[in-house]
Amino acid sequence: MGISNIIFIILFIGAVVWFAFNVKKIISNIQLGRKVDRSDNTGLRWKTMIKVALGQSKMTARPVAGLLHIVVYAGFVIINLEMLEIVIDGISGSHRVFEPLLGGLYSAFINVFELLALGVLIGCVIFFIRRNILRIPRFHKAEMKTWPKSDANIILVIEILLMTAFLTMNAADTNTSGNFLVSSGLKGFLPIDENSLYLIERSCWWFHILGVLGFLNYLPYSKHFHILLAFPATYYSNLLPKGQFTNMHAVTNEVKLMFDPNADPYAAAPEPDPNAEVVRFGAKEVNDLTWKNLMDSYSCTECGRCSSECPANQTGKLLSPRKIMMDTRDRLEEFGANKGVDDGKSLLHDYITTEELRACTTCNACTQACPINLDPLSIIMEMRRYLIMEESNAPQEWNGMATNIENNGAPWQFAQADRLNWATEE
Repeated sequence: MGISNIIFIILFIGAVVWFAFNVKKIISNIQLGRKVDRSDNTGLRWKTMIKVALGQSKMTARPVAGLLHIVVYAGFVIINLEMLEIVIDGISGSHRVFEPLLGGLYSAFINVFELLALGVLIGCVIFFIRRNILRIPRFHKAEMKTWPKSDANIILVIEILLMTAFLTMNAADTNTSGNFLVSSGLKGFLPIDENSLYLIERSCWWFHILGVLGFLNYLPYSKHFHILLAFPATYYSNLLPKGQFTNMHAVTNEVKLMFDPNADPYAAAPEPDPNAEVVRFGAKEVNDLTWKNLMDSYSCTECGRCSSECPANQTGKLLSPRKIMMDTRDRLEEFGANKGVDDGKSLLHDYITTEELRACTTCNACTQACPINLDPLSIIMEMRRYLIMEESNAPQEWNGMATNIENNGAPWQFAQADRLNWATEE
């Protein structure tokens, strides 16, 4: 075993350990959320995950971007199957260890990988042009400044460089029997002496493996962590009909008690359990949300489809469902780093404003548009619930409507006995 193999092993183990550490931190943050049962209907959940996450069925709602994304996604994932060979070569000191084992099939596999690499390269270049030159509006909203903008471009550049290195490595490799489809066209741009070709091939080999390991450890800090989280996010997605909201058990029990003819309205309330969890109506902080809400915040692709479909956002209101997800993730990172210790800030008011929440029409356009079934609306509604039930913070018009519903059975200020008067008027 040579010094290069030892260096490779150290770097590989270090990258995997650091990635595992960051993933564990994210899992710990997600577990700060309240419990919610998503273990029902496993058959439908598997079907949803395969269709939406693996099959990317919702991406094709916008055909051009959808097709390009499928090419880039499939190409990048399949090409990295070659990482198995690279890792074995790096550890053992071999060179293209699978070539003698697979014979002629090896060239066929590499040709497929190269065609996919070319597709990824073209797709990423087009995405870069759309984002930075054509300036598609949803990529340039207020929340997409500074880091979010840089993050997207960094990923595109990394993928372009990795695919270029992969093809150049194959073109410079004189120790293989293959004459590969795409990389053979690059040989005319390379020197002809073997020493130079060997240096280029080894440089590209190291750049490719270090780039992939670096990309792996960049994911937990990037919106592209959805590459991994899209699968559990879609599996645990909400299967209830859109528009069906959750009820709080405490409120439901109170309502049932009101309608129970056997209940004693004068009975003394039971002694509170000192060990019981304090029930908060709605959500003020990230740990008031469910673990699925918090997983969604880490899964957000920041594609902006939710915000571009949001009627409030389209009419110039402050609400952006994408920003809701991004703010939740940013606050969760801060909250987790502080280990839940009060720092004088909260998700509601410090990150997400009352004006944003009130702009929501609960139309579910954002949840329908999300390519991986995330649910910004549930986060919005939990915070609105807190505003109204904990802070009594609602517009006068909302309070009037609620009072009318309670007294008259309808949002309008008419007695129930007069509700059909319109039908008798001449």
